[in-house]
Amino acid sequence: MTRGKILAIITGAISIFLALVYLILVTLLDFRGEMIPAPISLLIAWQDIIL
Repeated sequence: MTRGKILAIITGAISIFLALVYLILVTLLDFRGEMIPAPISLLIAWQDIIL
């Protein structure tokens, strides 16, 4: 094999590995449940502190 083919295979393997890691990460984060926004009272209190 030429050096270019070896480099292409290695690059492809790294790409597939990163894609799988990303999918696993997204799946794990999705199991945490629905994202619920912070209560409005806390947001108003935080703005009072900043201003």
